[in-house]
Amino acid sequence: MADIRFGYFPLTVDDVDEALTFYRDALGLTVLNDVSGNGWRWLSMGLPEQPGVVLVLSAPGAGRSPDDADALARLVAKGAGPGPVVFATSDLDATFERVRATGAEVLQEPMDQPWGPRDCAFRDPAGNLVRINGTA
Repeated sequence: MADIRFGYFPLTVDDVDEALTFYRDALGLTVLNDVSGNGWRWLSMGLPEQPGVVLVLSAPGAGRSPDDADALARLVAKGAGPGPVVFATSDLDATFERVRATGAEVLQEPMDQPWGPRDCAFRDPAGNLVRINGTA
């Protein structure tokens, strides 16, 4: 089988700037690319420790037909986007406190899950579910 790796994970948000603040300030991602034109914009974000793994944030209308953009905007507004987006950290409690301190909506404080990991959960500013697993 050919070598295959995860590359890009697209995530639709209703406000790219609000999402940038959350993913940069709360989770520590860095901007790799900021592209815009004709009324659309997307951000590629990642971590220096994981080159090639990229979260791409875009508004519903970025590269989509008006009908698709409207349908996707309705889903984003309801918090019914894809997901969850799952991150991992070696210090779940400290990461939880850092994210909570930014004012992010807390869905679940750190707890042991019956299926294995200890994790916590938040919503990003667009309503997307973000889970963080402890790796220790």
